[in-house]
Amino acid sequence: MATPHTGDRLLMTSALISERFAKQLTDLPAEILEHVLCFPVLNPRDICNVSCTCKRLRDVCHGRGKVWAHQYKLRFYRQNESYDWLNEFRTRQMVGHQIRGTVESISKRFFTEVPCIGQVLGDSFAEIESLGAPEHFCEDELLGILNSDKRKNLTLKYYAKKILYFFRQQNILRSLKVFLERPPEQQSALEGAVLVDQYCNPLSDVSLQSISAQLEEISDKAKKHLRGINPAHPILYEQLHFKGNERDYYNPLNSYIHQVLLRRTGIPISLSVLYMTLARKLGVPLEPVNFPNHFLLRWCQNQRRSADIYDYLYIDAFGNGKQLAVKECEALIRHQASADYYSAISTGELLLRMVGNLLNIGMRGEGNEKSYQLLRDSLDLYLSINPDNVQYLLLQARLYFHLGIWPEKVLDILQHIQALDQSQHGAVGYLVQHTLEHIQHKRLHPQELEEKRQSAPEHQDVIFSIGLIMKHKRSGYNCVIYGWDPKCSMSQEWIDTMRVLQLSKGADQPFYNVLVEDGTCRYAAQGESIHLSIQHYY
Repeated sequence: MATPHTGDRLLMTSALISERFAKQLTDLPAEILEHVLCFPVLNPRDICNVSCTCKRLRDVCHGRGKVWAHQYKLRFYRQNESYDWLNEFRTRQMVGHQIRGTVESISKRFFTEVPCIGQVLGDSFAEIESLGAPEHFCEDELLGILNSDKRKNLTLKYYAKKILYFFRQQNILRSLKVFLERPPEQQSALEGAVLVDQYCNPLSDVSLQSISAQLEEISDKAKKHLRGINPAHPILYEQLHFKGNERDYYNPLNSYIHQVLLRRTGIPISLSVLYMTLARKLGVPLEPVNFPNHFLLRWCQNQRRSADIYDYLYIDAFGNGKQLAVKECEALIRHQASADYYSAISTGELLLRMVGNLLNIGMRGEGNEKSYQLLRDSLDLYLSINPDNVQYLLLQARLYFHLGIWPEKVLDILQHIQALDQSQHGAVGYLVQHTLEHIQHKRLHPQELEEKRQSAPEHQDVIFSIGLIMKHKRSGYNCVIYGWDPKCSMSQEWIDTMRVLQLSKGADQPFYNVLVEDGTCRYAAQGESIHLSIQHYY
């Protein structure tokens, strides 16, 4: 019998060892194999490959679901209970792939189509909705994009953030609609205020559950310090140091419940919502009073509700919970108030006043990006509660027209105004005419996608590229570049209106088409912009 060569002996030995090792591995109890397969370095592809090696390992990977449950919890942010982890993982992976494709397509669509971020985001949102996946599936994938490597795909993250902002706001509007359809006695002022907060801060972690938990904790502390039944509850001010924000009264943070709890300061209506919620937890039924210029609460000294305003004690939550008589209430505003102003109001009316405060702050702003965003958000909220307010519908149409957002939407708003109030024909007609001219101009003069190379001599002054995340020096907004011109290509009227000639190089410098955080499109001079990072996504 021939003696095998050294190399053959080594191969035979290796094969024998591998065979023995394989048998030892598959002979291990399922619990130990599952523990091995849940090792952090293994990814879904590794698990799929292992499951294809033999029936034993396939049963371990797919049998009880522990291995895929582990992969699921590593990959996705929001957890839920499932009996079929493999199928759940497959579904979420498929949905995630489709959502990522939608986000990646925004840059191309926005560049090649007529710039209208409202339309692009609306279409993208409709595509995501058409998947029929649960909301947390979609949010998880968008959060996954946002929380990936900080130095990569910044433009992709920019669009993902805008989609998430848009997505959450649409869902909050639905929740608000359901809330307003409930009977008045089932509408909590706190829940309504939280919905307003969530809509204006859709990317913040604000929930009714967390707010209620904080108030429950305050309520427990109040019960320990309270002596008898007293609606004043001084603990809110003496021990917890809540106070009215007199120094920075018009800061929108004063209207957001989670910020009021965090900063311990607010305006009369936001402090009243917290005060009233705590009082009811302690068995003291307070009612909101839409007093002019200074929101109040009232408490009836009799057991039953009275129609006489003098039977009530009025509470100033902004003034450290001070108890006021009717004459003292009038002293707050320095003039006499009719009996109607002392009446209790519904939760819907309370929310309208709260959103109205935000509207006024937005209109008082300096025309910067934050004030525009606040104005848009508060208008959306106000018209969701009171959709037939002609004054604010007209303001919304003018704002959208001014910002160049979704001209078709502007026409819908104007048509609704015309149906509600014929006396607005002049203002409506002016906006309709100019909006139609804008739409017609875009149709007759579609954006030409001329090839531009920065290496060309005539483009040598262009230093920024499409996809860069930028910051405007003067206005302070962040944006992403989606187009550029070697020199300002706008009309002389626009140049004069925007005071371009006052810039250091005037109109004779590169100008960039940019998408701003608030959803508007701008035309920014190169000398007014700085780049935040050289990492960008094409």
